[in-house]
Amino acid sequence: MCGCPVAPTLSPFRPIPGGPSPDPLHGSFRSPLNRARAESAAQHAQQLLEDEALTRLLTTPRAPTRDTVPRAREVFVNRNLRMSGVELIGFDMDYTLAIYHMRRLEQLSFDMTLAKLISEYHYPPLVGNLLYDHHFVMRGLAVDRLNGNILKMDRFGHVGRAYHGLRPLKSEVQRELYRNKRVRLRNPQFAWNDTLFALPETCLFAGIIELLESLGQSVDYGKLYDDIREAIDAVHRDNSLKREVRKDLGRYVFLDPELGPALHKLRSGGKRLFLLTNSAWDYTDAVMKYLLDGQLPEYPSWRNYFDVVVTAAGKPGFFTDARPFLELDTSTEEGRSVGEATSLDRGKAYSGGNLARFEELTGYRGENILYVGDHIYGDILKSKKSSLWRTCMVVQEIEDEITYTATRREEIGTLTQMEILRERLDDEVNHHKTLLNLMERRLEREPLTPEERESVEEQRRQLKAELDKMRRALKDATGIADTLEEDVEEGFNPYWGLLFKEGNENSRFGYQVEQYACLYTSRVSNFLHHSPMQYYRSPRDQMPHEQAGALSARLSPMGGEGPPKGAGKD
Repeated sequence: MCGCPVAPTLSPFRPIPGGPSPDPLHGSFRSPLNRARAESAAQHAQQLLEDEALTRLLTTPRAPTRDTVPRAREVFVNRNLRMSGVELIGFDMDYTLAIYHMRRLEQLSFDMTLAKLISEYHYPPLVGNLLYDHHFVMRGLAVDRLNGNILKMDRFGHVGRAYHGLRPLKSEVQRELYRNKRVRLRNPQFAWNDTLFALPETCLFAGIIELLESLGQSVDYGKLYDDIREAIDAVHRDNSLKREVRKDLGRYVFLDPELGPALHKLRSGGKRLFLLTNSAWDYTDAVMKYLLDGQLPEYPSWRNYFDVVVTAAGKPGFFTDARPFLELDTSTEEGRSVGEATSLDRGKAYSGGNLARFEELTGYRGENILYVGDHIYGDILKSKKSSLWRTCMVVQEIEDEITYTATRREEIGTLTQMEILRERLDDEVNHHKTLLNLMERRLEREPLTPEERESVEEQRRQLKAELDKMRRALKDATGIADTLEEDVEEGFNPYWGLLFKEGNENSRFGYQVEQYACLYTSRVSNFLHHSPMQYYRSPRDQMPHEQAGALSARLSPMGGEGPPKGAGKD
């Protein structure tokens, strides 16, 4: 007999390596050494679960119940956050504390930028006839400065939709340019438009290309984008836009009667508040007076809500540079600087500054600080890469998206059924094709009796008929699903679909919100509906094998605390 060892064979029913050995190759199934302690914990768990008095306490509805909070007004959680550990909460002003009437402000910005392009950049007066289409723009689009296209990408940077001018890019051109290419926003070829203030520049870029090329003129796309970018920056930088807004704040800024109470609730919970805005003192003072003065008798002035006020902060440079804090003379409208600040005191106002000095002067740092803003790059991403500050992003558009999708509940329900049916049909088609191949090989290769051959032929005909039926059903289900999905998405925006979705994935914008914001919500006043000590919890991301049923999915179901996924990424 041969004394050679028998090669081990994998069992289809046991973990690797299988066979007679009770020990798996990876991990161990042996009981913990301290089994008695685990058994005691299990008994204690049963006692807690069967405690009737505790059950009554946990099932008695709160007054008022959280059910009164509309879904669109919730605070959504990407990363667990214990508010009990947050001592200092900061707020941006524009599009955060101050929610602008987007359509009116976009139109004003569009008109002023267009006028500057004609008067100072010598664009033909004909472009002054361009009309602003607020449907054509949304956050999260990218401009291809080389090819003159506007793109919407999914989370992986793959282009799902593309326009040249105001027309969809031809499918063959889109495939040639972007099919095998991920759009990397570090590449200077692409400009990422992720702020609400930047929406008009996207519409201007597309509109001017559409107009000039329709007249047979060639366009230097890169120069056009740079000119628009410079012009719109100048409109903001020279305060001409904000001067117009200040003339009629009631036209451009929404009053939120819950803003003051929300800030008061946070203060009453022991939180200190600070304002950190890029706007200059004169504009900040005017807007904040409009928003908060007189809302609550405990706060005669908006400045009473805040322990520190910093204007002209120069974000995102605030998080990385080393500019000093300058104290301002707030008795003057423009807020004249009176010298470098050596402390950050309540009742005073400052400009400039930097993150390291802020933490030094306030005595707070890292995860004890929550910053609330609307700008992924200037407020959220840079603060996450430069510090351990926790972050909340204000995405006012989410109210529209949630409210809209709720009105399409029936179509979305049918679409979901079609997607499930399509998946099932696809699996069954592949299974039937495999069975059919096996039968055809059997007919070709095996010596069958006439009776056996007839039986196999009959089974083959039946399988073929079933396969044909399922293929037709799969084609129908795919067409229905594609039509319904297109209808639902274009009902929200006829050009770009839903803000947070692109194709079968999250959009690039949605991905960045998920990666860099611990929390996100539609407005600051949504915090009014939560305790200042709230523990915001997010389900742990499950891996596909856990989604398929592995019981490890039930371990730590609410995930962990700490910075969000994208913190520290380059």
